Amino acid sequence: MLMERSSALSQPVRQKPPGKKREDDKEVEEEGTAIKVMTDQRVMAKEALSRRNLWEPSVYYARGNESFHFAGHDISIRESMDTYGALIWPGAIALCQFLENNQQQVNLMDKAVLEIGAGTGLASIVASLLGAWVTATDLPDILSNLTFNLLRNTRGRCRYTPQVVALSWGQDLDRDFPYASYHYDFVLAADVVYHHDCLEELLKTMCHFCPPGSQTTLLWANKIRFQSDLRFTECFKSHFNTTLLTELPQQEIRIYKAMAKE
Repeated sequence: MLMERSSALSQPVRQKPPGKKREDDKEVEEEGTAIKVMTDQRVMAKEALSRRNLWEPSVYYARGNESFHFAGHDISIRESMDTYGALIWPGAIALCQFLENNQQQVNLMDKAVLEIGAGTGLASIVASLLGAWVTATDLPDILSNLTFNLLRNTRGRCRYTPQVVALSWGQDLDRDFPYASYHYDFVLAADVVYHHDCLEELLKTMCHFCPPGSQTTLLWANKIRFQSDLRFTECFKSHFNTTLLTELPQQEIRIYKAMAKE
């Protein structure tokens, strides 16, 4: 036994090859990032699933309708669980309430309004009902439901027929949306900041449509869910002169008014 123990103690200690510790640290860091991504996604999924009890059953897929009353009109919005963009998020509702209750402060009558990340179109519908000429944008796979909701709720009710256009944040903006031809008085954005990989592209898009000297006003409403939301807000403030129009602490929603810094 003593000889065996001595033999074991005398065996050389294996050394980790150079750079091994660094690789292990990198793996741990990547694993931690992956866990955080999954956690953030679960938060969003839980928030989305909590709305299921409001939906009517469908034979083919989970789809339902939500009803609102804004600007003197009943509004019916069709939702879908297929994508985050086909759901109504609290930032959009808060922005619509603000627009309706503060028409002297934010007068949309006969104004050109662009909504980025329009989703179900609720904010674009309310802006249209308040007299704006609206262009609602989102990813191509969102446009069918977005168009349906806009037509359903604005036909025969509005001064201007709202337009629907595909827009991928940060992509081919100068080519597809040259500023000389696409100038807006207001840009609306509701709950566009959450856990996704396009925050830099989102900020680039905001800056494109609200360049210095343009007098274009950006109205951004968002529920604060993650630390990345706060980091984006700080970066946003470095590019825009911002005013906190209202804050809803219980819902963790903030609405900002912003114009590009000179």
